[in-house]
Amino acid sequence: MEEKKCALVVIIGRPSAGKSTFLNAACQENVSIVSPIPQTTRNAIRGIVNTSLGQLVFVDTPGYHKSEKKLNLILQQTAKDQLEGADAVLYLIDSTREGGEEEALIADLVRPYAQKTIVAINKCDAPGSSPMSCRSFVGQALPELPSGRVLEISAKTDEGVEGLLRALYAIAPSQPNLYPEGFYTDQEVEFRIAEVIRGEAINRLEQEIPHALYVDIADAEFKNDGKKLWVRAFLCVERESQKGIVIGKGASMIKTIRMESLKKLSEIFEYKIDLDLQVKVDKNWRQKDDRLSRLLK
Repeated sequence: MEEKKCALVVIIGRPSAGKSTFLNAACQENVSIVSPIPQTTRNAIRGIVNTSLGQLVFVDTPGYHKSEKKLNLILQQTAKDQLEGADAVLYLIDSTREGGEEEALIADLVRPYAQKTIVAINKCDAPGSSPMSCRSFVGQALPELPSGRVLEISAKTDEGVEGLLRALYAIAPSQPNLYPEGFYTDQEVEFRIAEVIRGEAINRLEQEIPHALYVDIADAEFKNDGKKLWVRAFLCVERESQKGIVIGKGASMIKTIRMESLKKLSEIFEYKIDLDLQVKVDKNWRQKDDRLSRLLK
């Protein structure tokens, strides 16, 4: 009997390369926020795939890009920190965008781990996709990458995802599972709830608001013999002017965010969620070290 494989796989790529979309497709669950707004992933999110071949534990890292802002520097370090302890690296490239300096930075980051790296050229179904130019870039930037390790996929349509999983199993070590087979994420309940609320908010708000907000779970208490979880949460913004936008005219925006969050949460949890959602100002929170360390742990 063939021994099952297990690997901790770090996903790395530029903002909006499709890392979160791939993770959700691979796990067949909504594990990570998917948004057209870059830099929505702030933590190293884990998603777990269990098949007859074994277990792949994916770590979805924040989009890696060049920036000197305090929050972005921490996000860059989060991505870097995950690579060293990984069994495999999945480097996702957006085939609809030219590489440039940022892509070269990621290739430099991945190069020491080339022997355990697979490159997935994503969005091959999209207009303007140029997988051949991506292959050319990879050939020049990562000459150490073993042949046959560059695959073309569409995380959005699921095309090529199964083949990519098989390629990752092929380089995965034979070792015991890291998690029980029924798990598809290791995220704690409060973190998952906060991410769902944040996802619903950022996909409805414009301009600087999505990056200026975070979700604070102030209270969470099980009621009705564990059949219902009551949650009090705050959508926190940086300025008073942003608060009015998030609340909306006649509280229409905050009501929509709450209702859509509850719909998504009902798909995730077996018990009912009762959500009290409010908005508050945490002035200039992105410049506060204690706040960043708590949110980006």
